[in-house]
Amino acid sequence: MKAWYLLYCKAREEQRAQQNLALQELETYLPMMTCQKRTKGGLRVSKAPLFPSYIFIHFDPLQTSVGRIHSTRGVVRLVGCKEDITPIDDRIIHGLKLRELSLSTTEGAFSGLEPIEVELKSGDRIRFSEGPFAELEGIFEEQCANKRCFVLFDILGQQKKVAVPQSSVKRICE
Repeated sequence: MKAWYLLYCKAREEQRAQQNLALQELETYLPMMTCQKRTKGGLRVSKAPLFPSYIFIHFDPLQTSVGRIHSTRGVVRLVGCKEDITPIDDRIIHGLKLRELSLSTTEGAFSGLEPIEVELKSGDRIRFSEGPFAELEGIFEEQCANKRCFVLFDILGQQKKVAVPQSSVKRICE
């Protein structure tokens, strides 16, 4: 039965993997976010993968060989538990697509957000207030450059580290 699966790709080769899988007539989804980068000429707006080195693929493992997917340029492996690949609930993919669509109709992902009110410390529990992770919870890890921070959160039973605008997270008061 067809389902969504998570695919781990070589560093910065998500789009190459996606193109090569499309040539094999396999449906993929690469969630993107809008980023602003400072350059000598001012600000440059670009798109970057929401989950660097990961894309989602929709296929039936009984009809499409997993080996064929693993041998695709740009692909490292399907993510799963031990020998089994783990399907992803369609509602998660649908939610990501809706959030990405709603962000693309606004001025841009995370734009115009207010600065964070309270200083966050490493280990603080947080909730995303806006953006593609809205309403998800995580753990604040550290601040990084350009008013961004690193947050840890669980996805598919694994803890992942993502860099997000610090203004898009709020501490959870316990």
